[in-house]
Amino acid sequence: MALRPDEFYDHARAAADAELRLPLARMTSWEISPFEPEGLRVTPLRPPTLPEPERHGEDPANCDPCRARDEGIWFDERWRLARITGVGVPLVLMLFPRDHYDMADLPDEMAAELGVLTTHVVRHVQALPHVSRAHVYRIGDGAAHLHIWFFARPEGQAQLYGSWMPVWDDLLPEYPADVADADAVTVADALVTSYGGRRRATDEQTHA
Repeated sequence: MALRPDEFYDHARAAADAELRLPLARMTSWEISPFEPEGLRVTPLRPPTLPEPERHGEDPANCDPCRARDEGIWFDERWRLARITGVGVPLVLMLFPRDHYDMADLPDEMAAELGVLTTHVVRHVQALPHVSRAHVYRIGDGAAHLHIWFFARPEGQAQLYGSWMPVWDDLLPEYPADVADADAVTVADALVTSYGGRRRATDEQTHA
């Protein structure tokens, strides 16, 4: 059984200093870290917040992704893919169920579709010129509606390897939108060919 919230907090406090600051993470000494360890400080450890605050969209009536069910670059009857704007890496896409589900709520059929869809999106992102890898993230602490992130790592940028890439993305200047739009169209068209679906919410379905 996992530690209770108070037990977990006490366990972590035992490793903190008098200001409740934990030591710097080992990750900050990795050569891919965007930060130099000198001068960095860990924010003070805060006690548990119970009950936890509601995530956005716990009530489907107030869920932005539900209202945006017909917005994106690719669709089928149950899923949609959208491009996230204002990012620093070449392309960031997000996959949503069109209806209101979180990961643990997905029917088995949709869970199987998610695995296949994720693989197809990764293939097509990695097929883009000058993209080396597609990173896939599911977190879910901010919103109750399932959303899967796809980050395209630019070719040759070894500092953007691994788990620091979303931080680098936030530090980098905004990537040219016209280039990202064109690459998003390429991925969406390839997905229609390899998996099925359509480019618009209301167009006729295409099958692979």
